[in-house]
Amino acid sequence: MDLSKFKIKAARKKKALSAFLLKLDDIVPHDMPELVAKVDATVWQDTNCTACANCCKTMTPTYLQADIDRISAHLGMPSATFIDQWLKKEEGSEDWVNTTQPCQFLVNDMCSIYDVRPADCAEFPHHDKKPFDAYNETFTNNLMHCPATFTLVERLKKVVEREYEWL
Repeated sequence: MDLSKFKIKAARKKKALSAFLLKLDDIVPHDMPELVAKVDATVWQDTNCTACANCCKTMTPTYLQADIDRISAHLGMPSATFIDQWLKKEEGSEDWVNTTQPCQFLVNDMCSIYDVRPADCAEFPHHDKKPFDAYNETFTNNLMHCPATFTLVERLKKVVEREYEWL
């Protein structure tokens, strides 16, 4: 994955793809869940997250208490120590997030705690959230970080504009 080329392409197309997602807030194809599943399947034929790790380099997950407890136990430390060493409260939301970027657990572009990673990481990039259009803001935010999300939205836009009544 050439992240420098991805960043250029994403920056060039972000406005149009964001406008498409915003329009999906008002106009949702009747078969959107099936359409998303079909297009998303093509995305994963062309995308390998383990060859990218851009999310780990440029974003932070939200840690639930269950994540903190599970990861700290895996690391053999008390939850309070884990929090003191690696996390901070995010301004505005008060969610637990990483204190550093890239993620402290990213080692040689691989997650060193993959089996116990936060739920937010395990669910990323959230393409299977339903209804899809309820997560348009999430997908808009992820366009610049996740090649899989960028590709999904780009392909959805082409299909919807070609095959649906799209005013």
